[in-house]
Amino acid sequence: MLEIKNLTKSYADSDVNAVEDLSISLKAGEIYGFLGSNGAGKSTTIKALVGIHPFQQGDILINGVSIKTSPLQAKKQIGYVSDNHAVFERLTGREYVTHIANLYRVPKEDAEKRCEDLLNIFKLKEAFDSPIKSYSHGMKQKISVIGALVHDPKLWVLDEPLTGLDPQSAYQLKLVMKRHAKAGNTVFFSSHILDVVENLCDRCCIIQKGKLQGIYDLAELRAEGRSLEKIFMSVVGEIEGEDI
Repeated sequence: MLEIKNLTKSYADSDVNAVEDLSISLKAGEIYGFLGSNGAGKSTTIKALVGIHPFQQGDILINGVSIKTSPLQAKKQIGYVSDNHAVFERLTGREYVTHIANLYRVPKEDAEKRCEDLLNIFKLKEAFDSPIKSYSHGMKQKISVIGALVHDPKLWVLDEPLTGLDPQSAYQLKLVMKRHAKAGNTVFFSSHILDVVENLCDRCCIIQKGKLQGIYDLAELRAEGRSLEKIFMSVVGEIEGEDI
């Protein structure tokens, strides 16, 4: 579903690569966590993946389509929720989602059906016709999610989606993530919340200073009695080894 092949990305004002020779492959139907400390290269990787940042080396394939050589075809298969709620705040929720649906040429009946379903899950129906600038943080996150899913993307990408959400909103979002993967799609998200990754994801990887440090099957870690938190702390140098 998603292949990141030898991705290298640097910025003009730095002599150090923000991401260096990163290769990971995600399967259809799985939830995949993307871990790393601040400045590790997570957001840079995600912005390259969704076509916001160009990159110097490697390639990114979404369902076999290159984001580098066929960006429009690749982006049609991606739903993206950024870490800064980049929405048109002067629009109402309905106007915003309708705009996104039109961009992806989603049939009106399909868009309305998906919106109705997600509005019920997120309990956002009463605010749907209100301006987004009047929304709380959590409500903006929810309308971003609805906009990202209105075209039923094969790959759903989220950058730190649970930051600042109350427990109810976080639960609703995790429910939708599980459902999207269960339908045969792929969910790829970055997070600092290790417990969520450990309980929600099928697999995850850790990057540090732009380099891949390891890929982990969460079911295998649980079976072996290994802690993702200790593995992560070992990778970032906080403890000597994961068994401490």
